[in-house]
Amino acid sequence: MTIIVTGGAGFIGANFIFYMLREHPEDRIVCVDKLTYAGNLSTLKEVMGKPNFRFVKLDICDREGVYRLFEEEKPDVVVNFAAESHVDRSIEDPSVFLQTNIIGTGVLMDACRKYGIERYHQVSTDEVYGDLPLDRPDLFFTEETPLHTSSPYSSSKAGADLLVMAYHRTFGLPVTISRCSNNYGPYQFPEKLIPLMIANCLNDRPLPVYGRGLNVRDWLYVEDHCKATDLIIRRGRVGEVYNIGGHNEMRNIDIVRLICRALGKPERLITYVTDRKGHDMRYAIDPAKIHAELGWLPETRFAEGIQRTIDWYLTHRDWWEEIVSGEYQHYYERMYGDR
Repeated sequence: MTIIVTGGAGFIGANFIFYMLREHPEDRIVCVDKLTYAGNLSTLKEVMGKPNFRFVKLDICDREGVYRLFEEEKPDVVVNFAAESHVDRSIEDPSVFLQTNIIGTGVLMDACRKYGIERYHQVSTDEVYGDLPLDRPDLFFTEETPLHTSSPYSSSKAGADLLVMAYHRTFGLPVTISRCSNNYGPYQFPEKLIPLMIANCLNDRPLPVYGRGLNVRDWLYVEDHCKATDLIIRRGRVGEVYNIGGHNEMRNIDIVRLICRALGKPERLITYVTDRKGHDMRYAIDPAKIHAELGWLPETRFAEGIQRTIDWYLTHRDWWEEIVSGEYQHYYERMYGDR
């Protein structure tokens, strides 16, 4: 197959490309990325020379460019990872999220309609469901949970999901959607919780924790997510939504303390900052559907995955130090400097 992977220079998209090239060397992967602040071409350097891989710098909102690429490549499958994804940035400037996450998704699906496709897969998020109360550990998100968004980011992703399902119902476009819990692992941009805490620990900088750090997230190792996505595009039922969860619920503060212990750093580095507006308290996914239909379950226990992740950031300091020394520093100061 020829598979277009959008957002492939970002964290999850790049890991998906590595996984697909390793597990399916007979397929051709075309990576599309606009290379915004979170897209890093150096992440893909190990695959740039492969004969079955092509990188194209392109904004998915560029209709002419997307159509031209479809004419050239005649893809069988499109997997859309391309998204603005950081909640704090969506609070700063919602319009960018609406443009990329909704308009860009529409452009991709129009191209799929025009040129034909076997499968369009939309990578979404558990944040479209809103949150769950901390005092109800028996409650989980299922595919039937109503959409109840809390931020411009999650609203833009929910809007894209609704658009995808509308294209399936109205035009018969063969689509699937996956909604995953919080990913972690190699190559994650250091504005997200785990890599931010690792980088700050290693530099003996304050560890900014929102509120009291009691928010609970369900953590999914990125390679487990890649395996699930591969299964869905090959065997998932058209028109269906699949939740991908890690069965690894952790409070934010406990993750920060764990990272401190693993790196031998004092917990006095932890600094509590003003909580995020509309901050969701708990996410937890029930992946029973994808397990029953496709046989998928998360394979990586959190203790193993977090150690792998810490080790990766220790041995790839050049990758993330280049990032945190640049434009990201200005953003970091805006987010945490006076809180």
